[in-house]
Amino acid sequence: MASFTVVVGDPDSGSSYQLEAEEQDANRFIGKSIGEEVDGGAVGLDGYTLEITGGSDNAGRPLNREVAGTSLKEVLMNERQTGYKPSRDGERRRITVRGREVSDAVAQINASIVEQGSTDVDELLGNADAEDDE
Repeated sequence: MASFTVVVGDPDSGSSYQLEAEEQDANRFIGKSIGEEVDGGAVGLDGYTLEITGGSDNAGRPLNREVAGTSLKEVLMNERQTGYKPSRDGERRRITVRGREVSDAVAQINASIVEQGSTDVDELLGNADAEDDE
């Protein structure tokens, strides 16, 4: 069974939330690629729409937007990209990355809120502060 940690970023507040998607809910992510939208109900954000922005597999290799499919591939990188930061000008290196499509080998998915729901994120997740009640 697939199980993912989904890190959801809220661009309006700048907050991020680490959520779990297991079994049936995790299957909503399988087969989707970076840049595609997913219903937020899969991680408990009913009424929200999420856009997949990246992720990594069990070994920490990042998903790469330019590599098709779900397989591993060695890519020659010559500028700053996800998974590679050159230490000097002109430096190139082969880095093993995973394709842009989400599969059961992916451990973490990064997503961003594209469409807000009617309820606040903190209320849906039960993170409302005690200060708000006063």
